[in-house]
Amino acid sequence: MDIDGQQDGMLAITRNDGAERYEIRLDGELVGLADYFDDGEVRAFPHTEVDPALRGHGLAGKLVGHALRDTRAAGLKVDPVCPYVAAFIRRHPEYRDLLA
Repeated sequence: MDIDGQQDGMLAITRNDGAERYEIRLDGELVGLADYFDDGEVRAFPHTEVDPALRGHGLAGKLVGHALRDTRAAGLKVDPVCPYVAAFIRRHPEYRDLLA
């Protein structure tokens, strides 16, 4: 499975409100998630994970970037409890305005 090149499988990122998480799927298979919970006007992200076999391919970054854009669109602020989400925001200053 080459997810870095032109032969990428079908990648989909969705928000699963029932499970309170964002999910990333590759060819329909769940390969990562970013848990969240809303507390008033703040969306906290306590945990992010990607299938260990697929780490290093940028999937977590795609997942978190999508989650942050979706959070912005909802008019919410972010509490980056998860170390990965906090580091992502530090590396991508365009999301710093979301910090609660």
